Amino acid sequence: MLAVSACIGLAGCSSLLPRGTSSLDGKWDSYEAAEQTFDKITPYQTRVDDLKALGLDIKTTPNITILNYSDVVRRFVPSPSINPDDLDTGVKDCISAKTSCQGFEIEQRAIKRTRTGNFWADWLNFKRKTEVTGWNFRGMLLIRENVVVYKLVGGQPLIHEEEKSNNPLGPLQGSGDATVRSLLF
Repeated sequence: MLAVSACIGLAGCSSLLPRGTSSLDGKWDSYEAAEQTFDKITPYQTRVDDLKALGLDIKTTPNITILNYSDVVRRFVPSPSINPDDLDTGVKDCISAKTSCQGFEIEQRAIKRTRTGNFWADWLNFKRKTEVTGWNFRGMLLIRENVVVYKLVGGQPLIHEEEKSNNPLGPLQGSGDATVRSLLF
């Protein structure tokens, strides 16, 4: 009797559905905050010490990827059909400086996954709906002789996706494949 009462009490309880977050840690709590930091960076004026004051220190800021000369060339001149003269002045300066130039790629994101709907339909694998929300920021800096010569900002300021799955057979939906695999292997 107690088990039946508990089941009836849980019937509409979507708070029991799984929730999760995924993030690449950093100093910003939003896409806009990251963009505002990068807006303060001016090519051919901002120095490495200025970046540290903005909170972009290669030794202490998480999720910074260091790009060497060959990484920079691969990103900006991926094929011989790209004319190097068409590149931004800062990129050309960096490439011509060879190993005297270094790149930094910063990525930060915050993604939240929330399952919604009926607990029993979800738990028994009949119907699942997951909402994915958040943001993703990517920035790149090219630095030559301790001065930023190029910056690039990209990402997704607003992520909102919906994942739905319907399985008419519920928990038995994948059992046919599993049975075939167990018989063959």
